[in-house]
Amino acid sequence: MRILTIIGARPQFIKAAAVSSAIGRLGQCGKSRIDELILHTGQHYDHNMSQIFFDDLRIPKPAWQLNCSAMMPEPMAEEIVKAVAAEHFDCVLLYGDTYSTLAGALAAEKLNIPIAHIEAGLRSFNNVMPEEHNRIATDRRARWLFCPTATAVKNLAAEGITENVYHVGDVMYDAALMFAAVAQKSSDILSRLNLRHKGFYLATIHRAENTNVAKLTALFSALSDVASAEVPVVLPLHPRTRNVIESDARLKALAFGNSAIKVTEPANYLDMIMLEKSASLILTDSGGIQKEAYFHQTPCVTLRDETEWVETVSAGWNKIVGTDAQKIKAAIASPFARQPITDYGTGISAQKIIEILCKEISS
Repeated sequence: MRILTIIGARPQFIKAAAVSSAIGRLGQCGKSRIDELILHTGQHYDHNMSQIFFDDLRIPKPAWQLNCSAMMPEPMAEEIVKAVAAEHFDCVLLYGDTYSTLAGALAAEKLNIPIAHIEAGLRSFNNVMPEEHNRIATDRRARWLFCPTATAVKNLAAEGITENVYHVGDVMYDAALMFAAVAQKSSDILSRLNLRHKGFYLATIHRAENTNVAKLTALFSALSDVASAEVPVVLPLHPRTRNVIESDARLKALAFGNSAIKVTEPANYLDMIMLEKSASLILTDSGGIQKEAYFHQTPCVTLRDETEWVETVSAGWNKIVGTDAQKIKAAIASPFARQPITDYGTGISAQKIIEILCKEISS
């Protein structure tokens, strides 16, 4: 069985690490070997957000490294087609909802390669978000849809998609279990930043809808109000967010002028695990980090108006507040009614996916 994995952004590297590990453990599909080739679109070009994932997570070196960081899905798809057109694959593995995801789906459709979509069925029901368009368009083209939650299965059924839909759990939970102990041993981020365990807040801001001057001004006003010498806010800064901040003098002073807001370069995955485990609270607009917060038992305040991960909200681990400073401060001040979540599986989701694909493709 020959698999093409297409990745290009941070969350995809993490999920691919879990699935590549499962492929390595299983090794065979019946009597034939499982071969995985990776194409990296280059969507994330920063070293800490790309190459370092291959170093830290031991993902196989990409067979193709493209340079598509500034491309929309359609031209990115053309680059993918050019790169792999001479090869044969039994399926394409796609992850999540980025431009690389949709580009991979468009390319696979053109090359007539069946698509397996991991994290299928997620919906924010916010059609302004490019991620919502990407995930819906990919689900429409996928032959196999691997859902992390029961809610995702229901979302697909409501859209008339019921064939080859599997609730397998969350491969990000697999990765969290795999790498938590590694991070504990190898990361020195807490000492480097002079942080106490549970003595700081962690913040991440990168979504397109939040990376404009008006919303960043509101968000940094809130962060400034809650940050203190006793409980600083640690902010690994995404390149997109940094570019907007540096374009506006007032925003730049707000973001970089408060010593209680510790702005750092983007953190590698193992450092992020330690920050997520050690923070007393996480503030984020990232879908993946909302879940990682739960995996590491840290309360989360989501800086968006909706979430795909409704389980984290209903279980009391996550509060959805948008970018309003008063709502953010109120959410931090009020208690979290935290209950366990069973929907994300037991840490063998990646293995389930490969076993299903093996059975489907070899039958």
